[in-house]
Amino acid sequence: MEISEQREGNLIVLSPVGRVNNDTSRAFQTKLLSCVGSTATKILIDFSGVEYISAAGLRALMMASKQSKATNGRLAIAGRTPMVKEIFTISRFSLVVQVFDTITEAITAMS
Repeated sequence: MEISEQREGNLIVLSPVGRVNNDTSRAFQTKLLSCVGSTATKILIDFSGVEYISAAGLRALMMASKQSKATNGRLAIAGRTPMVKEIFTISRFSLVVQVFDTITEAITAMS
């Protein structure tokens, strides 16, 4: 899994590519938590390149969400693939993290 990062003011857009599972969730979590702990107050994760996310990946998102809230930050997700969308629906994870259908919609709402 690769994760690219783009900064726009106080917004960080992370774009992971591949699968977020037991093998990659630690790197995913480390990247998320380092961004939450940075000077950026808003983090958007573009899931358009993620084909699958496991419970370990969801746990990493939950930890980042909790840390973001504790520091008055904001964490959101956009661009979910059909499989990731189904996993979010089944797990009801959209109750934990704010979800947008498109990156453009998310950036507009977070600006």
